[in-house]
Amino acid sequence: MYFGWADPQLNPRQGVEYYDKLTETIGTSTGDFARLYMVPGMFHCGGGIGTNVFDAMTPLINWVESGTAPDQITSSRLVDGKVVRTRPLCPYPQMARYKGTGSVDDEASFACVRP
Repeated sequence: MYFGWADPQLNPRQGVEYYDKLTETIGTSTGDFARLYMVPGMFHCGGGIGTNVFDAMTPLINWVESGTAPDQITSSRLVDGKVVRTRPLCPYPQMARYKGTGSVDDEASFACVRP
């Protein structure tokens, strides 16, 4: 699942609360079959000021067909059709944290970490 943190139609906490309830019900194995990716700055299913362009389908297909769950998904911010920023989308409850070096516009400068 993915959900935009800037969604004006649905409160983004709904996605988090749903996943938390799922984990509470199923237990620690939830991440074996379900993951939530919260997208900073993304509106409802797209748009917004964040890195809102990403391919969620290929990682899902790889997970189903080869058993490789996505540790992160690359997202991009496009301006006039050009990539100006990339970030990792991390499986909740992890978040992308700047490593302290490198460009703040480059996904490689970030790591998925638990808060």
